[in-house]
Amino acid sequence: MKSYGQVLDSIDALPDEQQESLVDIVRKRLAERRRAALVKSVGAARKEFKAGKLRSANPSEIMRKILA
Repeated sequence: MKSYGQVLDSIDALPDEQQESLVDIVRKRLAERRRAALVKSVGAARKEFKAGKLRSANPSEIMRKILA
């Protein structure tokens, strides 16, 4: 496996257009991972809510607990 520095050196060796394409691909992959994690989290929260482990709250209640 290449080190982080080796990967950066390899990227520097690419033409500008390929570097830009690589950045776009990485951004899209990261966004997709975040979306998948969010979907998983929401699904788990819905299951907990249906099981009675969570209760609904309005925004002011949530903020009060966060700031407490």
